[in-house]
Amino acid sequence: MNAEHTVRSFDEDLKTLVKAVLRMGGLAEAQLANAVQALVRRDSDLAGQVVAADARIDALEQEINDHAVRLLALRQPMAADLRAIIGALKISGDLERIGDYASNVGKRVLVLNQLPPARPVASIPGMSRLVRDILNDTLDAYGTQDLHKAVEAWSRDEEVDHLYTALFRELVSCMMEDARNISACSHLLFVAKNIERIGDHTTNVAENIHFLVSGTPLRAARPKGGGIGDTGDRL
Repeated sequence: MNAEHTVRSFDEDLKTLVKAVLRMGGLAEAQLANAVQALVRRDSDLAGQVVAADARIDALEQEINDHAVRLLALRQPMAADLRAIIGALKISGDLERIGDYASNVGKRVLVLNQLPPARPVASIPGMSRLVRDILNDTLDAYGTQDLHKAVEAWSRDEEVDHLYTALFRELVSCMMEDARNISACSHLLFVAKNIERIGDHTTNVAENIHFLVSGTPLRAARPKGGGIGDTGDRL
């Protein structure tokens, strides 16, 4: 009886950990959506809310870390259970970075709203929607332990890179056409790069799901779309 109770309680502990990671992923996804909405609408209040809400994601990561450490110490898990706990730690780290990049977009919006509107803003929501779709599919794959869905999401990072490259060129052309566009377009370059970075961290999550479910790393070369140099914000 006691052994069965222990197993059941451990199972509940693991489910609680997964739910916390999924909740964190949902917050990160919402942060990206709100940041881009703030950009399109030139909504400084919403941008400020995105920046402030990053603390919620950070706090949830700490909660996940604390819970995972307790499980490692008290349960001494092995095999699939150990992968589940380590996977949650790694995935929450990537989700925290996704939240950081969404917050960076919010900070750029606050600056952009002090400048005249820039034409290439219209190209960013499409890139953001793609990244959010991939993130949503990746989180679904984590919640259902769906290996096939995780690999499908992983393979779509190339699409993000292609969109980023096209947007980069559009922004550079806009700056060359009129020097007055340089300031706004420079900030938009950072916005685009932050969104591209979110795509990279989503790919990391998919790779971790593959290892968590199968016990083997995803050994295929990571799909890349010939992206342009790193202009992303660093934290």
